[in-house]
Amino acid sequence: MDVKTNGNISFWYADIGGLPQKRSPLPGDRTADVCIIGAGYTGLWTAYYLKKANPSLDIVVVEREFAGFGASGRNGGWLSGGFGWSREKYLKTSTRGAVVDMQRAMAGTVDEVIRVAETEGIDADILRADNLTVATNQPQLDRAREEYQFYLDWEMPPEQIEMLSAEEAARHIRIANVKGGFVIRDMARVQPAKLVRGLAAVVERLGVPIFEGTAVTAFEKGRVTTDRGTVRAPVIIRATEGFTAGLPGEERTWLPLNSAQIVTEPVPDALWEQIGWEGHELLGDAAHAYCYAQRTREGRITMGGRGVPYRFGSQTDVNGQTQQATIEALHAILTRLLPQTKSLRIDHAWCGVLGVPRDWCTTAGFDRQTGIGWAGGYVGLGVSSSNLAGRTLADLVLGRETALTGLPWVNRTVRKWEPEPFRWLGVHSMYQLYRIADEREFAGLAQTSRLAAIADAITGH
Repeated sequence: MDVKTNGNISFWYADIGGLPQKRSPLPGDRTADVCIIGAGYTGLWTAYYLKKANPSLDIVVVEREFAGFGASGRNGGWLSGGFGWSREKYLKTSTRGAVVDMQRAMAGTVDEVIRVAETEGIDADILRADNLTVATNQPQLDRAREEYQFYLDWEMPPEQIEMLSAEEAARHIRIANVKGGFVIRDMARVQPAKLVRGLAAVVERLGVPIFEGTAVTAFEKGRVTTDRGTVRAPVIIRATEGFTAGLPGEERTWLPLNSAQIVTEPVPDALWEQIGWEGHELLGDAAHAYCYAQRTREGRITMGGRGVPYRFGSQTDVNGQTQQATIEALHAILTRLLPQTKSLRIDHAWCGVLGVPRDWCTTAGFDRQTGIGWAGGYVGLGVSSSNLAGRTLADLVLGRETALTGLPWVNRTVRKWEPEPFRWLGVHSMYQLYRIADEREFAGLAQTSRLAAIADAITGH
């Protein structure tokens, strides 16, 4: 499978005319009230809500590359408000009611992001859409039914989720061999790079400088050291998500898990008539190594999945370039689900990293003793979760006791990942077992492969 462009950060930048020109770097030593490390969604949302709450705050953002270089400019564009982490793990240090509150707060991020985009004039191709999860074999269908019931048991409003028969699922999108699935309503599709670019511009208009091309070499209480100078600030926010392992002292805090995507050429109208997808649903499946897809503004299909899941030593990709084997695997998923697309050209492939804590559960926090805050480890749900993180961090920094600061993800302590080679072996073993489990189920296994449970046990997923 040939591809026109591999890497160059992501298709989302090609879609808006190419990579941005970098802003000026930090011009030397300076002081601030708040220094934010990282100009992705988390850092920018935090700056936005802090500045809105207290316009007199002197806030600076330092960024090694450019705003939106990481996952914020490369993700699948799912503004889902989803809760993909273990509720049971949060329950160990909280209550069921608090976990439900967190679930509702996450769901509320969809409306909040749309509200801010409309208020601030951010054009990010946001379109409200449902999220369709399809099953193409019996074990997948069994898991889809279990997940549907699980959502209801955890107090998702019944009108927000619906189990679908094969015929009902096909009326949304004509997936090959579909057995059924479920749909969750009230989500949205976005163009990730347009969202982060727009948010960065809004933050700048509010008076927050973003210093790009500025690499942080160390940070401690009251001090952020960069290759361009030192920022002294009583409050420091680490908003580096999948790139956290590259900071001194954070090498085993969060694992940078790889995810990759491909995008087709624009789909002809006649082919869309065969496929359906008129509702622009977010599309995923119930496989163990699941995929995620969207129909873009200009009528392309993006398809994402894990590919090579992890690079030894928590290394990250080079400007989004991914492996040919990953491109082939994603194309195989696309054509298996939608064989109508076999003749389509693949215009772009890219990859990025997302942050994964050791317990696979996201966290946000602020240490008042050191003045250092953090948020991330979103495990792939960062488009929406980063917004809640920004609001939560703003409340924590300002010393407010609010409904957000009492949610169970706040100030959780999680043990670090194992040293190498154990974390490489663990993650690769997990995804290899997922792959084999999926193959067995596609081959006709009547129930969920036990290999998937072994995979989960290896890394505590």
